[in-house]
Amino acid sequence: MANAVGPLAAIVQTSQTGTLIDGVEIPLWVMLIGACGISFGLCLFGPKLIRMVGNQITKLNPMRAYCVSLSAAITVILASWLGLPVSSTHIAIGAIFGVGFFREWDTERRLKKARQALPLESIPVEERRRRKLVRRSHALTIAAAWVVTVPAAAILSAILFALLNQLPVGNS
Repeated sequence: MANAVGPLAAIVQTSQTGTLIDGVEIPLWVMLIGACGISFGLCLFGPKLIRMVGNQITKLNPMRAYCVSLSAAITVILASWLGLPVSSTHIAIGAIFGVGFFREWDTERRLKKARQALPLESIPVEERRRRKLVRRSHALTIAAAWVVTVPAAAILSAILFALLNQLPVGNS
């Protein structure tokens, strides 16, 4: 929630007082706007995102989901302790990929052992033709989004600043 309303709270505080200080108190109406925006975004994009994250990147059972949650929590806590600005969403997605890639590696390792111990005919056809357990297309899409968002935000910010800086009110 702080990531969503923090910038708006800073804008409101600066427009009211003319200065920016640390520890801005967030008005209730700003919190309500943030809550409504997050809720609206979840209603629009939540189901598709949950389907993609929970099923389409790699299959998650309760044990895998627990490992994802625990590793994401530990990573966020360590990053916060170190003072690093991180995205908990990116960390959770990375953990999901980690579980999926480990499953892939472990499955391949077990099949390799089985192939050495058993004749090829005794290994089920489905096991021999097992597809990758992590969908690479989703991995590439998400990685591209991570790479594109920071420069896109920087360019948009520069454009908005250039436009707003032309306004006669409060140029500095």
